[in-house]
Amino acid sequence: MKITIFGSGYVGLVTGACLAEVGNDVLCVDVDQEKVAGLQQGKVLIHEPGLEPMIKSNMDAGRLAFTNDAAEAVEHGMFQFIAVGTPSDEDGSADLKYVLEVARTIGTHLNEYKVIVDKSTVPVGTADKVRAVLEQTLEERGMGGMGFDVVSNPEFLKEGDAIDDFMKPDRIVIGTDNHDAAEHLRALYAPFNRNHDRMIEMDLRSAELTKYAANAMLATKITFMNELANIAEKVGADIEQVRVGIGSDQRIGYSFIYPGVGYGGSCFPKDVKALEHTAGQQGYQAKLLQAVDRVNDAQKRGLFQKIQRHFNGNLEGRVFALWGLAFKPNTDDMREAPSRVLMEELWAAGARVQAYDPEARREARRIYGERDDLVICSSSEDALENADALVIVTEWKQFRAPDFELIKGRLQQPVIFDGRNLYDLELMETEGITYYGIGRGASVARSE
Repeated sequence: MKITIFGSGYVGLVTGACLAEVGNDVLCVDVDQEKVAGLQQGKVLIHEPGLEPMIKSNMDAGRLAFTNDAAEAVEHGMFQFIAVGTPSDEDGSADLKYVLEVARTIGTHLNEYKVIVDKSTVPVGTADKVRAVLEQTLEERGMGGMGFDVVSNPEFLKEGDAIDDFMKPDRIVIGTDNHDAAEHLRALYAPFNRNHDRMIEMDLRSAELTKYAANAMLATKITFMNELANIAEKVGADIEQVRVGIGSDQRIGYSFIYPGVGYGGSCFPKDVKALEHTAGQQGYQAKLLQAVDRVNDAQKRGLFQKIQRHFNGNLEGRVFALWGLAFKPNTDDMREAPSRVLMEELWAAGARVQAYDPEARREARRIYGERDDLVICSSSEDALENADALVIVTEWKQFRAPDFELIKGRLQQPVIFDGRNLYDLELMETEGITYYGIGRGASVARSE
């Protein structure tokens, strides 16, 4: 099948590569000429395990190509995927200008029946807006009545696992008011739907809400666990033991109940705010969503408060080793990352940061440029050199079993602030390390 994808960002690239991988003819279009030129040479600027080799192999096979030519792109595929960004506007709503620009572009060049697929995360009612723009554009061209369908097909991709999520989906949600359009999507997704039927057909607005509901539910689960961690810290309990105790309940499970320094990334923060805004537009105050957003913001500041308390508020001139810049492992994405909140608070207090991340070093340089209070290190060991303490923000696998003797030897004093609870309390005591975790009351009791 011939497929066009508008947008060559994270979702567009993963979608295009995976659809090409099963034999489709995919053309990705983007307005960024520099990005397209790089992709045409096989340069992938985002880090996602397995994505770059998949893109290169499908380009070599002639199944995947990139262009800036919108007319060529619209002509190419019966399926026209919209996979552009929907950033938060100042009021927390999702900004649809890029989605609607693509709709107008498609309408400008449309000459035969197409299935327009909203892949971007969009508020409820967006499909109606896309259809209205298409109809208006076609009317302006004197082509009113030209056939097309608009379908909502939200993505459920986890950064770091996106290829597996696409190739082996839990569900394929199709929102449409035309069952024939759904059948076209069923044929397209047949290679990913072989073992059992994962396709769920529903109306357009329900499909749009499903994406937001999924992200809001996961964000709420993370935030609730962080609230429990804060309580555990106050009463002297260990949240890690509590986590095992509640995770064994099948109704709760172990996914998304790991306490930490708050969620970040391009989805959860933006989508919680957007769903809250959507509710507000209908006159409903989404108090739980407001609390989730508020608690998560506070959680990102928890590590700084522990650091400040340990050093009696005297951070001027101190140096901190920071392990982890990306908002989660297996990505270089620093959007809404807790590391950014922590670093900026440390800098405001007069401290310096020596940071290491396996993948996000280039992104950190892009965001912050050259500054005297930030050193981007080439190894986790280098980041430790003469630092006053080690702070862990991202749970990369290589941080799970470090050489504690080396850590103690390079730090000015053996102190670890662990925002991901990677280490055992008894081991830290045996190693003679002052250890602060998240929601681990015992660690606070021993170290204060």
